[in-house]
Amino acid sequence: MGSLEQTVYAILISFIIGVILCPIMIPLLHKLKFGQNVRDDGPETHLQKQGTPTMGGISFLIAFVVTGVFLEAIGVYGPIADWGGAGATVPLTGFGSNLAKGVAKAVGEKGWLGVMTGGLTAAAGGIAAAVLFSFLAALVFRPGEKR
Repeated sequence: MGSLEQTVYAILISFIIGVILCPIMIPLLHKLKFGQNVRDDGPETHLQKQGTPTMGGISFLIAFVVTGVFLEAIGVYGPIADWGGAGATVPLTGFGSNLAKGVAKAVGEKGWLGVMTGGLTAAAGGIAAAVLFSFLAALVFRPGEKR
């Protein structure tokens, strides 16, 4: 099987996982009160959307990370990253690949305990940098409610 076929299969599998996760995530987001606010000055037909979870972006983010994990698991992420350069390693697929590498390494060293610890250990630097830079951006730009 060629690497293009493997890539297509990995993307299809991650899409299917995303489709399976959506019905699970919608009730969870309802419980957590993640929903859109609808202004009353718009059409009345939009008022029924009040509280509907706005989760399309989350589904795509999960699908990209899962795609990275699958591409790494079947061994084609490396050739794709070599071909694409930094463009293939920077987005969320690179994060998924990093998680998969960390888990594989930790499982080899620690056994099944590595399944739980490997991904977090491998991605800890990136997660810490994302939190730090998000905090710094919040200090600089002072986000708040629109008035």
